[in-house]
Amino acid sequence: MKLHPIRPIHQFFATAPVSCPYLSGGAERKLVVELGGPDGEALFADLSRAGFRRSHGFAYRPACRGCRKCVPVRIHVEAFQPTRSLRRVARRNEDLHYAVLPARATREQYRLFLAYQRQRHGSSDMAEMSFADYRDMVEDSPVQTWLVETRDVEGTLVGGLLVDRTADALSAAYSFFDPAQPRRSLGTQAVLWLVGHARMLGLPYVYLGYWVDGSATMDYKRRFPAVDALVDGRWQPL
Repeated sequence: MKLHPIRPIHQFFATAPVSCPYLSGGAERKLVVELGGPDGEALFADLSRAGFRRSHGFAYRPACRGCRKCVPVRIHVEAFQPTRSLRRVARRNEDLHYAVLPARATREQYRLFLAYQRQRHGSSDMAEMSFADYRDMVEDSPVQTWLVETRDVEGTLVGGLLVDRTADALSAAYSFFDPAQPRRSLGTQAVLWLVGHARMLGLPYVYLGYWVDGSATMDYKRRFPAVDALVDGRWQPL
Protein backbone atom coordinates (compact mmCIF):
# COMPACT_ATOMS: atom_id res chain seq x y z
CA MET A 1 0.00 0.00 0.00
CA LYS A 2 1.38 3.39 -1.00
CA LEU A 3 1.45 5.91 1.82
CA HIS A 4 0.90 9.59 1.09
CA PRO A 5 2.37 12.32 3.28
CA ILE A 6 -0.08 14.01 5.60
CA ARG A 7 -0.47 17.69 4.84
CA PRO A 8 -0.24 19.91 7.93
CA ILE A 9 -3.42 21.43 9.25
CA HIS A 10 -3.33 25.23 9.41
CA GLN A 11 -5.43 27.05 11.97
CA PHE A 12 -7.03 30.36 11.07
CA PHE A 13 -7.76 32.97 13.71
CA ALA A 14 -9.92 36.11 13.71
CA THR A 15 -8.44 39.21 15.31
CA ALA A 16 -10.27 41.52 17.67
CA PRO A 17 -11.86 44.60 16.04
CA VAL A 18 -9.72 47.74 15.72
CA SER A 19 -10.31 51.09 14.04
CA CYS A 20 -10.42 50.80 10.25
CA PRO A 21 -7.34 52.40 8.64
CA TYR A 22 -9.19 53.10 5.39
CA LEU A 23 -12.72 54.28 6.18
CA SER A 24 -13.61 56.62 9.02
CA GLY A 25 -15.84 55.11 11.67
CA GLY A 26 -15.30 51.53 10.56
CA ALA A 27 -14.00 48.56 12.54
CA GLU A 28 -11.45 46.19 11.03
CA ARG A 29 -11.11 42.47 11.76
CA LYS A 30 -8.73 40.07 10.02
CA LEU A 31 -8.57 36.37 9.33
CA VAL A 32 -4.97 35.32 10.08
CA VAL A 33 -2.90 32.17 9.56
CA GLU A 34 0.76 31.45 10.30
CA LEU A 35 2.97 30.69 7.27
CA GLY A 36 5.66 28.68 9.04
CA GLY A 37 6.62 25.13 8.17
CA PRO A 38 7.96 23.37 5.07
CA ASP A 39 4.88 24.21 2.99
CA GLY A 40 4.84 27.91 3.91
CA GLU A 41 5.64 29.19 0.41
CA ALA A 42 3.12 26.90 -1.31
CA LEU A 43 0.49 27.87 1.26
CA PHE A 44 1.18 31.56 0.68
CA ALA A 45 0.84 31.13 -3.09
CA ASP A 46 -2.55 29.45 -2.63
CA LEU A 47 -3.69 32.09 -0.14
CA SER A 48 -2.58 34.92 -2.44
CA ARG A 49 -4.91 33.54 -5.11
CA ALA A 50 -7.64 33.64 -2.44
CA GLY A 51 -7.04 37.32 -1.65
CA PHE A 52 -4.68 37.05 1.34
CA ARG A 53 -1.72 39.33 2.00
CA ARG A 54 1.44 38.79 4.08
CA SER A 55 2.70 40.64 7.14
CA HIS A 56 5.77 39.21 8.93
CA GLY A 57 5.21 35.46 9.30
CA PHE A 58 1.45 35.58 8.77
CA ALA A 59 -1.03 35.76 5.91
CA TYR A 60 -4.24 37.71 6.45
CA ARG A 61 -7.32 39.04 4.77
CA PRO A 62 -10.10 41.31 6.05
CA ALA A 63 -13.01 39.60 7.78
CA CYS A 64 -15.06 42.62 8.84
CA ARG A 65 -18.65 42.18 9.95
CA GLY A 66 -21.09 43.90 7.64
CA CYS A 67 -18.41 45.30 5.30
CA ARG A 68 -16.84 43.89 2.12
CA LYS A 69 -15.22 47.04 0.78
CA CYS A 70 -11.64 45.68 0.84
CA VAL A 71 -11.40 44.04 -2.58
CA PRO A 72 -8.25 42.05 -3.51
CA VAL A 73 -6.80 43.25 -6.82
CA ARG A 74 -4.05 42.07 -9.15
CA ILE A 75 -2.68 43.05 -12.56
CA HIS A 76 -2.87 40.50 -15.36
CA VAL A 77 0.64 41.02 -16.77
CA GLU A 78 0.11 39.65 -20.27
CA ALA A 79 -2.91 41.91 -20.84
CA PHE A 80 -1.26 45.02 -19.39
CA GLN A 81 -0.81 47.87 -21.88
CA PRO A 82 0.24 51.21 -20.33
CA THR A 83 -1.97 54.21 -20.97
CA ARG A 84 -0.60 57.49 -22.30
CA SER A 85 -0.36 58.92 -18.77
CA LEU A 86 1.52 55.83 -17.54
CA ARG A 87 3.95 56.13 -20.44
CA ARG A 88 4.60 59.72 -19.39
CA VAL A 89 5.38 58.54 -15.84
CA ALA A 90 7.82 55.97 -17.22
CA ARG A 91 9.59 58.61 -19.34
CA ARG A 92 9.97 60.92 -16.34
CA ASN A 93 11.73 58.12 -14.48
CA GLU A 94 14.04 56.74 -17.17
CA ASP A 95 17.04 57.88 -15.11
CA LEU A 96 16.22 55.63 -12.16
CA HIS A 97 18.13 52.44 -11.35
CA TYR A 98 16.74 49.39 -9.53
CA ALA A 99 18.58 46.85 -7.39
CA VAL A 100 16.82 43.63 -6.37
CA LEU A 101 18.35 42.80 -3.00
CA PRO A 102 17.81 40.29 -0.20
CA ALA A 103 15.30 41.54 2.35
CA ARG A 104 17.75 43.29 4.68
CA ALA A 105 17.01 46.58 6.41
CA THR A 106 19.44 49.51 6.35
CA ARG A 107 19.50 52.85 8.14
CA GLU A 108 19.35 54.62 4.78
CA GLN A 109 16.11 52.84 3.90
CA TYR A 110 14.71 53.57 7.33
CA ARG A 111 15.31 57.31 7.02
CA LEU A 112 13.44 57.40 3.71
CA PHE A 113 10.69 55.18 5.12
CA LEU A 114 10.17 57.57 8.06
CA ALA A 115 10.14 60.65 5.80
CA TYR A 116 7.51 58.99 3.63
CA GLN A 117 5.37 57.91 6.59
CA ARG A 118 5.44 61.30 8.30
CA GLN A 119 4.58 63.15 5.09
CA ARG A 120 1.91 60.76 3.78
CA HIS A 121 0.57 58.96 6.86
CA GLY A 122 1.58 61.15 9.80
CA SER A 123 -1.25 59.99 12.07
CA SER A 124 -0.61 56.26 11.57
CA ASP A 125 1.29 53.95 13.92
CA MET A 126 3.84 53.30 11.17
CA ALA A 127 5.01 56.91 11.41
CA GLU A 128 6.34 56.08 14.90
CA MET A 129 8.12 52.85 14.00
CA SER A 130 11.64 52.40 15.37
CA PHE A 131 14.47 50.98 13.27
CA ALA A 132 13.95 47.64 15.01
CA ASP A 133 10.26 47.73 13.97
CA TYR A 134 11.23 48.52 10.39
CA ARG A 135 13.83 45.76 10.36
CA ASP A 136 11.23 43.25 11.57
CA MET A 137 8.84 44.35 8.82
CA VAL A 138 11.51 43.84 6.15
CA GLU A 139 13.34 40.76 7.40
CA ASP A 140 10.68 38.69 9.18
CA SER A 141 9.43 36.66 6.22
CA PRO A 142 9.09 32.88 5.80
CA VAL A 143 8.67 33.23 2.01
CA GLN A 144 10.90 34.49 -0.79
CA THR A 145 11.09 38.25 -0.26
CA TRP A 146 13.18 41.01 -1.85
CA LEU A 147 13.86 44.63 -1.00
CA VAL A 148 14.06 46.56 -4.26
CA GLU A 149 16.00 49.83 -3.92
CA THR A 150 15.38 52.66 -6.40
CA ARG A 151 18.16 55.23 -6.90
CA ASP A 152 18.63 58.29 -9.09
CA VAL A 153 21.70 59.01 -11.24
CA GLU A 154 23.52 60.49 -8.24
CA GLY A 155 23.02 57.29 -6.26
CA THR A 156 20.45 58.81 -3.87
CA LEU A 157 17.87 56.37 -2.57
CA VAL A 158 14.44 57.58 -3.71
CA GLY A 159 12.32 54.47 -3.21
CA GLY A 160 12.01 51.10 -1.52
CA LEU A 161 9.75 48.21 -2.48
CA LEU A 162 9.23 45.10 -0.36
CA VAL A 163 8.25 42.31 -2.77
CA ASP A 164 7.13 38.72 -2.17
CA ARG A 165 7.53 36.17 -4.95
CA THR A 166 5.24 33.19 -5.36
CA ALA A 167 5.13 30.49 -8.02
CA ASP A 168 3.03 32.63 -10.36
CA ALA A 169 3.23 36.22 -9.13
CA LEU A 170 5.02 39.13 -7.57
CA SER A 171 3.23 40.68 -4.62
CA ALA A 172 3.85 44.27 -3.50
CA ALA A 173 4.06 43.83 0.28
CA TYR A 174 4.93 47.50 0.93
CA SER A 175 6.40 50.49 -0.89
CA PHE A 176 7.75 53.86 0.18
CA PHE A 177 9.41 56.69 -1.69
CA ASP A 178 10.73 60.23 -1.50
CA PRO A 179 7.69 62.44 -0.74
CA ALA A 180 9.61 65.54 -1.88
CA GLN A 181 9.46 64.42 -5.54
CA PRO A 182 5.73 64.31 -6.36
CA ARG A 183 6.26 65.02 -10.06
CA ARG A 184 7.93 61.64 -10.52
CA SER A 185 4.83 59.71 -9.33
CA LEU A 186 7.17 57.21 -7.69
CA GLY A 187 4.37 55.02 -6.34
CA THR A 188 2.96 54.56 -9.84
CA GLN A 189 6.46 54.00 -11.19
CA ALA A 190 7.02 51.21 -8.64
CA VAL A 191 3.98 49.36 -9.99
CA LEU A 192 5.21 49.82 -13.58
CA TRP A 193 8.56 48.34 -12.58
CA LEU A 194 6.84 45.39 -10.90
CA VAL A 195 4.81 44.64 -14.02
CA GLY A 196 7.93 44.82 -16.20
CA HIS A 197 9.91 42.60 -13.84
CA ALA A 198 7.10 40.04 -13.60
CA ARG A 199 6.96 39.94 -17.40
CA MET A 200 10.72 39.38 -17.57
CA LEU A 201 10.40 36.48 -15.10
CA GLY A 202 7.45 34.97 -16.96
CA LEU A 203 5.04 35.49 -14.04
CA PRO A 204 1.41 36.15 -14.97
CA TYR A 205 0.30 38.32 -12.05
CA VAL A 206 1.25 41.27 -9.85
CA TYR A 207 -0.72 41.51 -6.61
CA LEU A 208 -1.44 45.03 -5.37
CA GLY A 209 -3.26 44.29 -2.13
CA TYR A 210 -6.72 45.76 -1.63
CA TRP A 211 -8.76 48.36 -3.45
CA VAL A 212 -11.19 50.15 -1.15
CA ASP A 213 -14.02 52.10 -2.73
CA GLY A 214 -14.17 55.49 -1.01
CA SER A 215 -10.55 55.46 0.22
CA ALA A 216 -8.45 58.13 -1.49
CA THR A 217 -5.18 56.34 -0.65
CA MET A 218 -6.35 53.13 -2.35
CA ASP A 219 -8.21 54.52 -5.36
CA TYR A 220 -5.10 54.77 -7.56
CA LYS A 221 -5.10 50.99 -8.06
CA ARG A 222 -8.08 50.97 -10.40
CA ARG A 223 -6.30 53.39 -12.78
CA PHE A 224 -3.98 50.63 -14.01
CA PRO A 225 -5.03 48.63 -17.07
CA ALA A 226 -5.78 44.91 -16.81
CA VAL A 227 -6.64 45.02 -13.10
CA ASP A 228 -8.68 42.06 -11.87
CA ALA A 229 -10.64 41.97 -8.63
CA LEU A 230 -11.58 38.97 -6.51
CA VAL A 231 -15.36 39.20 -6.16
CA ASP A 232 -17.55 36.35 -4.90
CA GLY A 233 -14.65 33.92 -5.21
CA ARG A 234 -13.88 34.79 -8.86
CA TRP A 235 -11.14 36.97 -10.35
CA GLN A 236 -12.81 39.35 -12.82
CA PRO A 237 -12.04 42.75 -14.38
CA LEU A 238 -12.37 45.59 -11.90
